[in-house]
Amino acid sequence: MATHFPPLIIDYIAIHNDKNLEAKEEGMKTWPIFMIFAIGIWCFGATPSDARRIPLTSEQKTQLENAQTVLVEILALTEKGGFNTQPLVATVKERLEEAGYTVTTDPSQPHDVEVKVKCEEQKALTGTSPSGGDVDLADAPDRLWKGPACLLTYFLQQNDFQWKKEVRTTFADARQAAQQAQVEDAGTYAMDHLNQRLAEYDFPVLLSAEWGQINRLLTLLEDPNTPKLRKVKILSVLSDVHADEALPQLTKLLESTDLQHETINALSGAGSDSIPLLIDLFQTSRQSRIRAEAAKALGNIAGRTGDPRTIPPLVQYVTEVLPQLKNPEDIDFPLLTEVVWAIGKLRWGPALKPMSELQDKVWLIHDNSKEMAELREAASWTYKAIALQDAAMLQTY
Repeated sequence: MATHFPPLIIDYIAIHNDKNLEAKEEGMKTWPIFMIFAIGIWCFGATPSDARRIPLTSEQKTQLENAQTVLVEILALTEKGGFNTQPLVATVKERLEEAGYTVTTDPSQPHDVEVKVKCEEQKALTGTSPSGGDVDLADAPDRLWKGPACLLTYFLQQNDFQWKKEVRTTFADARQAAQQAQVEDAGTYAMDHLNQRLAEYDFPVLLSAEWGQINRLLTLLEDPNTPKLRKVKILSVLSDVHADEALPQLTKLLESTDLQHETINALSGAGSDSIPLLIDLFQTSRQSRIRAEAAKALGNIAGRTGDPRTIPPLVQYVTEVLPQLKNPEDIDFPLLTEVVWAIGKLRWGPALKPMSELQDKVWLIHDNSKEMAELREAASWTYKAIALQDAAMLQTY
């Protein structure tokens, strides 16, 4: 789903419905320019790679891209003290080897990078990160969580780059959960469940993306033995890392009917080179959901790159369907709503007129459904965003 503004910003930039466009523009000339930057920050948030806390040097990037041998060190603590780490080591080792890495647990052996895992029955209190927010990335450590948890980090030549991921059990109190399960040792119960979470959590895919090893991820995608769930995770990660080199493989994957939606989403991460393919999918596919995913991907690319090729096909679609919109039954809500959100990502001037007409039409159609409410919200936001852009341009001249 496209990014939504909070009510405060929507209210601030609201333009009252007035048929006189000149009056609207005149009123908007007095708006503070800084709102444009605030909206841009809100709308086009950082990707995980953009939100890196500690930047890498070119040498460090090269070392991580070529990393093959991984040293694994695991610490396990229960309320009784240290705990046997062998089951945890076996799980982490197996997961990394599935991704093609060579794993060692002997620090004296040559290795390229070190992965550390700290598992606790009761998570110790942690402070804030040295830079950035604690919750700006998915799977970030939860400072409020006090139950069983495993913290995953990596080090390159003893350098900590503040990459932190955390897996947690479904229960916050290991002792109470163990009693309910009629298990005598709460520490063992917690570690068993954490080990299961490590077996489910695809940290090797996240590490490969973090290290810039796109070819490793593409190899896993092409492997027929790779489980579908892992392929979906890889496609999700590729959509975030802006991997242009993934385009040929992603194009090929579109032939796989069970992964089409995930592949289209990943194509947005391939950047401007994927625009012609996405436009073709949007214009020729007979599946409404595929077209909606393609529109969303085009909008994401538009917001990130500003490429002017992304929006005209979407505006053309709105222009073509406008005369047909007379009843709720005439509207393909999922498709039209996604198209409208995508148009707002670039705020292309020629889109203002059809978006104004669409905004009028959706309010003239009597429909109180959730789908119509979402379409009205998208139309209102996109129209106001484009109008605001026009007002800002007028103010600069």
